[in-house]
Amino acid sequence: MPLEAPLPSLDARVAALNDRYRHHSATAVLERALYDPEVGNVALVSSFGAESVVLLHLVSVIAPGTPVIFIDTQMLFPETLEYQRELAEKLNLTDIRTIRADRRDTEFEDPDGTLHQFSTDACCALRKVVPLERALQGFDGWITGRKRFQAGTRAALEFFENEENKRLKVNPLAHWGREDLEDYMVNNRLPRHPLVAKGYPSIGCAPCTSPVKEGEDPRAGRWRGTQKQECGIHFVNGKAVRGPVPQDDDTKETAA
Repeated sequence: MPLEAPLPSLDARVAALNDRYRHHSATAVLERALYDPEVGNVALVSSFGAESVVLLHLVSVIAPGTPVIFIDTQMLFPETLEYQRELAEKLNLTDIRTIRADRRDTEFEDPDGTLHQFSTDACCALRKVVPLERALQGFDGWITGRKRFQAGTRAALEFFENEENKRLKVNPLAHWGREDLEDYMVNNRLPRHPLVAKGYPSIGCAPCTSPVKEGEDPRAGRWRGTQKQECGIHFVNGKAVRGPVPQDDDTKETAA
């Protein structure tokens, strides 16, 4: 029997996918990501935050049975938990997987729930990064809602990325602007997160999220007063990043 040809590297697959879908719309990229065998088995990771409903609605139209991973840090606003339940029912998402940190880990590392006061990085790692990494095992890739407009370092964000040579990261809304999101929500009559109307354009855990004043950056209310900008899900060599990083011998992407 002839030997099977070796599978292309993840870098090669990412390059080919970006080349193939470079001029496609977000809907087309998402549809291909959910059905293209070169992408494989993927899940959508959603915070059910301020802009999450756009991607959730797109998935509900294209493939409502797509696994949706929701990280319940057990420090979320009650409004977020209610919004998650509302969207799950309204959009008929049939495979929402709510994940949490292992209780043994939280009892050991954060028994009184005050870890965020001393180390937001350690708290995010405990309650978000580690549970997500565990939940993504067995998936070939995951879908994110990251967009180029969100920061200068995301300006070159591609539809497909290589995450630590172990899975794909798919960013179907990479090219969308704020006006695109707004138009989509209005045209499809999608419910808004209730905290948006109260001055929260970016919503995370309750202890680390504050209202944003007019003229401030939309993410100014996240970890206010610190240099922290990311929860740690998108990290490179221990540093938070918002976009692709040049690859060399000393640099690789990590979700830690």
